[in-house]
Amino acid sequence: MRSQTRVRDKFGAVLTASMSVLFVEAVIVVIVLIVWGQTQESPGFAYHPLGVIFLVVVAPFVAAAGAALGALLSVGVVMPLLAVAGWLGRRFSGRQAWWWVPVLAAAGTAPMVLVVAVLLEAGLVAGLGGWVALTAALAATALVARRLLLPDRAQLSGSAMFGRVALYGMLAVVSAGTLGGVSLYAGLAYEPPRLSMERVAGAWSDGKGGMLVLTADGKATATGIDTFDTDDSFERVVHKCTGMGSWTYDPGAGPWSQQVDVSVEDCSMDSWEVFGTPEHPKLFVYIGDPDNWDLYILQRSRPGHPSAGRTPQRPLPQDARPSEVPKLRTPGAGPHGPR
Repeated sequence: MRSQTRVRDKFGAVLTASMSVLFVEAVIVVIVLIVWGQTQESPGFAYHPLGVIFLVVVAPFVAAAGAALGALLSVGVVMPLLAVAGWLGRRFSGRQAWWWVPVLAAAGTAPMVLVVAVLLEAGLVAGLGGWVALTAALAATALVARRLLLPDRAQLSGSAMFGRVALYGMLAVVSAGTLGGVSLYAGLAYEPPRLSMERVAGAWSDGKGGMLVLTADGKATATGIDTFDTDDSFERVVHKCTGMGSWTYDPGAGPWSQQVDVSVEDCSMDSWEVFGTPEHPKLFVYIGDPDNWDLYILQRSRPGHPSAGRTPQRPLPQDARPSEVPKLRTPGAGPHGPR
């Protein structure tokens, strides 16, 4: 009975330690992903206040799902990893060796990372980086839990190990958040390229046949540009805008507030905002509610495009017949040709 109680206590302690480390690692991963997302090209999507309320409501359910996932990983991955590492250590060296843990973690995660990299068509650097990160996370969790199983070390209860993980985990989380914040403040955060009248002027294409040509003198020509509206049933309606008008560039208070205002006759067109890179700037408008994160994007037309670098001519009225277009006559020629 006493041995069963000891085994049960060790199981609970290892489970608590493993789940605690996995939670700390999950928080650090979230911080890293947030910082990484701030460095990526993005139009700066709008956030609705209701989103915060939604996060508060779903937070308990996310925490419960995370705890269940942590327990499954602890029982199904971490504990078997410790058992196999201990057996290999006793089998080949006569004693347990800690380095079997990262070796097995690397070998066990390699096939999964390879499959994911192939499915996502990830590059070699991204694949290796993911493999190293996953191996380190699994090995760190197992090594912390392994401390509770060593017979020659002072025995620790699950609550004592939880306190240590909580303390050092909080330091790790604060350090990761501070490092990420300093990195973003130092200039790693993404910003849209700063444009000007000269840089905005040119041909912009939506990649589907729509073209917006903006000339340096403030004239605009739209050909098949999509504009968006809603009908009485709040369904999205797409209109094709073709015509001539004018445009202006507003630099705003900074790169995130730049706007290009285009006015074309008989077209309702929202102000275009800016994102992209200095080499490849983009103009965009939101399609419907900005909370939907749906964008209509224009990019610089390729130099070889037939509409790039020139302004299309105003089309003839639809009711104009070819016979109504006056023909030029050569001086000295009569109605039937040269005399």
